[in-house]
Amino acid sequence: MTIRTMLLGTAGAAFALALAAPAAQAATICFAFQDLETEFWVAGHQAITETLTEAGHTVIERNAQEDANRQLEQVRDCIAQGVDGIILIPQDGESATTIVAEAQDNDVPIAVFNRPPSDLSRGIVVVADNEEIARQAVEFVAAEALEQIPDRPIQSLILVGNLGDPNAVGRRDGFYAALEPHGDRFATPIEVATQWDAATALANLEAAVTANPQIDLIFTSSDFLFPTIRSVLEPRGMWVPRGEDGHILMAGLDGDATACQLIKDGYVDATGVQDLYFEAESAMNAILAAIEAGETQPNEVIEDPGFALTSENIGEREMDMWGCVLLAEGFLER
Repeated sequence: MTIRTMLLGTAGAAFALALAAPAAQAATICFAFQDLETEFWVAGHQAITETLTEAGHTVIERNAQEDANRQLEQVRDCIAQGVDGIILIPQDGESATTIVAEAQDNDVPIAVFNRPPSDLSRGIVVVADNEEIARQAVEFVAAEALEQIPDRPIQSLILVGNLGDPNAVGRRDGFYAALEPHGDRFATPIEVATQWDAATALANLEAAVTANPQIDLIFTSSDFLFPTIRSVLEPRGMWVPRGEDGHILMAGLDGDATACQLIKDGYVDATGVQDLYFEAESAMNAILAAIEAGETQPNEVIEDPGFALTSENIGEREMDMWGCVLLAEGFLER
């Protein structure tokens, strides 16, 4: 049984599952995460903690609140407590590399969930192919834009994440890879720095839209910024659904419940989907297998290929997206 099927079956114990490769004995896992500021991290945290607890393991949770130095100290404390393994959601790629080295130098196996270290040569790393997923989502809206706007350069805008995070770099690269084949059909994109922070995104997007009111296509490097985008566009009469004059083609990446609802409502056209269920289950199975085998220095990169959910394929692939599953469970009404 998988996280996905359990989530579809129940609301209260949505994420519990029998692990595919459980440790023979109960393990103590340190789960160190950087914060829970997006739906993806909230759902991932719930999946991991509830699943491990249901399977009889002990989870020591440590929230660094977006402080890389604090996270390093928290992991050191977990190591001193004698944990059997660590699951890490790091602040950025460089701090992840330092923390993975700290764990393995102390013979504690570690798995990094979703946000990869800059150095992939140590630790278990579960990561989405951010560049490819972003490219697929942007290709969809780019094709729509080319069809709808045949007679002038198309103006795009990208909300860029914190470029110290490899995920943000991959998403930015995927955005440009989707537009590059079309040459001068697309004007130079407007880049809006967000640092993965809604307040920063709001201020910079306000300034960008004020200076460049003619925008045809927007890509946000994370779905959690769609409410911020709406707050900027709606007062200007620029928050318009598909099929109506003035609709700005929009794509994002993550696959959260808000993005699912906005695709259904017609305001968003596509989002790149990270398979949260696959990634959480892979991280847990891999760390428990390493503990069971007595392997203190595991190194494996497990890639989530992801996909793009669009206004065209949502009827077929809706329940493949973790955010749409949460939406069906009433997540946005809680």
